[in-house]
Amino acid sequence: MIFSCFKHLHLAIFFCSFILLGQSQSYRWQQSVKYEMNIDFDESKHQFDGSQKLLLRNNSPDTLTTLYYHLYFNAFQPGSDMDVRFSNLPDPDPRVANRIGKLKESEIGFHEIKSLKQDNKSVDWTIIGTILKVELHHPIFPFDSSEMTMKFFAQVPVQIRRSGRMNKEGIDYSMSQWYPQLCNYDEHGWHANQYLGGEFYAPWGDFLVRIRMNKKYTIAATGYALSSSDPQYVKSTLKNNSPDTIWQFYAPKVHDFVWAADPDYVHDTVQISDNRVLHFYHQPNEKFDEAWKSFPPIMREALKYIEMKFGPYPYKSYSFIQGGDGGMEYPMATLITGNRPLISLVGVGVHELMHTWFQMLLASNEAFYPWMDEGFTSYAQQEVMNHLFSLNLIPGSTKMEDSHLVTVKNYVKFVTEEVEEPLSTHADFFQTTKAYQFAAYSKGAMCLHQLRYIIGDRLFEQGMLDYYYAWRFKHPNPDDFFRVMEMTSGLELDWFKDYFVNTTYKMDFAVDSVMTIKEGKSIIVLSRLEPFPMPIDLVVTLKNGKLLHFNIPIDLMLGHKELDKGVKILDSWHWVSPKYAFTVNESLEDILSVQIDPKQKMLDIDISNNKWMPVK
Repeated sequence: MIFSCFKHLHLAIFFCSFILLGQSQSYRWQQSVKYEMNIDFDESKHQFDGSQKLLLRNNSPDTLTTLYYHLYFNAFQPGSDMDVRFSNLPDPDPRVANRIGKLKESEIGFHEIKSLKQDNKSVDWTIIGTILKVELHHPIFPFDSSEMTMKFFAQVPVQIRRSGRMNKEGIDYSMSQWYPQLCNYDEHGWHANQYLGGEFYAPWGDFLVRIRMNKKYTIAATGYALSSSDPQYVKSTLKNNSPDTIWQFYAPKVHDFVWAADPDYVHDTVQISDNRVLHFYHQPNEKFDEAWKSFPPIMREALKYIEMKFGPYPYKSYSFIQGGDGGMEYPMATLITGNRPLISLVGVGVHELMHTWFQMLLASNEAFYPWMDEGFTSYAQQEVMNHLFSLNLIPGSTKMEDSHLVTVKNYVKFVTEEVEEPLSTHADFFQTTKAYQFAAYSKGAMCLHQLRYIIGDRLFEQGMLDYYYAWRFKHPNPDDFFRVMEMTSGLELDWFKDYFVNTTYKMDFAVDSVMTIKEGKSIIVLSRLEPFPMPIDLVVTLKNGKLLHFNIPIDLMLGHKELDKGVKILDSWHWVSPKYAFTVNESLEDILSVQIDPKQKMLDIDISNNKWMPVK
């Protein structure tokens, strides 16, 4: 009896352990950081001294003996990996091209590390391009913390890509990727990529940043501007009658910190719900001032719609800041060039704001999966812009029945005329800039467009909200996203992920033939001319004006999408078969046309064969 009880206890412990293991695997741990930085800025030399205190909590199951930091400014030097990469691409981004190689000593960017300690004990380090490798004085064990203190010196490069001084619109400082930033360590290990002007990946944490700068400047930044700075720091930093002032910002649970400074900034605000504020910083410009005046209420409406469709914005403020070299997203803020007409200003504003959801809150590894940020953001931007058009908030704009149709057509043009590379390609490894931009933006957007076609509007929109709530602040990967959409829709979607992400296979379906068979019925035969299988929406138009709507799932789905009333579900198309046939109760003489995908939702590369009509 004692043995029996022990055996049952052993089994109970085993099953409890199994359940806990499953639960622990379902939660993705995240490293936790806290930054405190003091910056003394010398605008006469475009240089600054910095001190950084970084508290790292190791939430991983691994013991860390080495740390890695990004030193982004080091990319803006002749001979850097970024310089060589863009000098050798067949179609380099013209904002970079060969400009880095022409920089003078006073124009380059750099980070110099003056000292570095772990828990007040000096450590050894090595700088390799844009990466700082640190050999720890003592290991950081799982669930333990360690404090890194650093003194560094930096020079701001001339504006080339994202960060720099004196951009093309005359903004003095666009300060992104400007400080030594800890690389992210996740279940795959360290992500210490050389900076090539591409994508970002970092742990979430809290930032407290103090910037001493000439008081003529207005500073806009990530986070919340605090009314007073640390008295001891102020006393030790500012002399009597100093021309400088100290700005202090606090940003909770973000994975980066951006700021910009200009003496001519105009600062406007608009209130949104729950005492939240949108901030707007721009240089006065008679040609574009009216656009900036109209901009704030439109973005308030945009945010309201975004929160309804994609989930709540968790911070109390967001800033649209004129600066940078186009548009670039950061936590709680964006840098955008501002000399634009209203529709362009709203377009870039919506795009960069939308990045808050897919890169600041969900934050997939952009180097591995740029399409999960840029593509999803581009899709959402089109949805939001179409909503704004429907409200007539932007003069001259018109709501479209399908706001993604232009992207569909651009997709078809690219995959038939250019060299496509799979979405699974690392962001830095694409062979052409065109292929990267197409994959990250257009094909990434079309991933959501095709999923919506496959699972239906209602469940797609629910799935996007489920994705947000399940994976915000957890760095999801493609499997995580598709699993959420499977759970929401009740359909198998791994086939779509494998085809769409890992291959460059195309879609092409055709109405092969329509023939009358016995008893006045007709048989309709469809062909799949390219490898990519898809469910089919099809309409048969009769000569009396009646429309017969059909849906053909593929067997890989193990189900079908929600269908509108009046749509007949047919037997599944087996993906291994290149042809599919079904019968209708009408004779050939009664049929005016048969059309695959009448709303052109699929990425069919040749729609000329999608419609059959009898030969006259």
